[in-house]
Amino acid sequence: MALAVSDEHGALSMLARTTSSQATAGVEATAFLEAAATTFRSPASDSDATLSFGIDLGTATIVLTAVDQQGGPVYWDSLPCQAVRDGVVVNFGDAVAAVRQLKTTATAALDREIAAAATAFPPGVPAAEARACRYVLENAGITCRQLVDEVTAAQALLQLTEGAIVDVGGGSTGVGVVMNGAIIALDDEPGGGHHLDLILAGALGISIEEAEERKRRGDHDYSHILRPGIERIASSIVRQIGDHPIQSIHLAGGAVRVPHAASIVTAFSGIKAWAYPHSELVTPFGIAMS
Repeated sequence: MALAVSDEHGALSMLARTTSSQATAGVEATAFLEAAATTFRSPASDSDATLSFGIDLGTATIVLTAVDQQGGPVYWDSLPCQAVRDGVVVNFGDAVAAVRQLKTTATAALDREIAAAATAFPPGVPAAEARACRYVLENAGITCRQLVDEVTAAQALLQLTEGAIVDVGGGSTGVGVVMNGAIIALDDEPGGGHHLDLILAGALGISIEEAEERKRRGDHDYSHILRPGIERIASSIVRQIGDHPIQSIHLAGGAVRVPHAASIVTAFSGIKAWAYPHSELVTPFGIAMS
């Protein structure tokens, strides 16, 4: 396995080649995510009466999603909230308040009560701390019907047969190795989107909050600034994959919306990496499907 490209010219050539071919990967997942993006605070008109809900307690945002009985995207909404750090609920009251607000807005938009939802936690979070996610939902008046790790949730949407699923969260990067459609290895290491925010904020002389917003918008190419941070994430991915014979890496999470993120991971790891449009919605909608 090649771990790095030795010269900058070779790395840039890899960027050009991989960027042009990314669109061929994950056709069904791509179509789902494109459709899902259009349902932001605007429910799909042909939704079923029975919906399944998911709530993603992220480091920078909390996201509520809904899918219909066929697994199609129906609705999503989000609120900025820093009540969760590295998958651990550090401000319980703020997390509950955000979930309650999202629930109220969704109830009005969908014209139905949200009685139950699934939620998720990073793979490396101990079970005792992961249960706090369940308690957030319950204190917001929602029954927690399922508590899963974020990589397993992403697989519920991506439905990979083989490859590595990578969920890049704000504080950690989780990796699941998939063989024959099943996750056979699961790990998590510190380091993720927040580290990229710190790099961007320092380089541009802006606040961390503004750096997070600019990174998520993705309307400017900051890959030349963020490349060292993305390579750090790629190094974590390589360590977590270990000796497993992986041929493809599938990136999920808001952090990997950075232009060329997949190409940088490919160049560093020597393994083809795929980025999905609206990659920040992979895990939230996967939670609803779980």
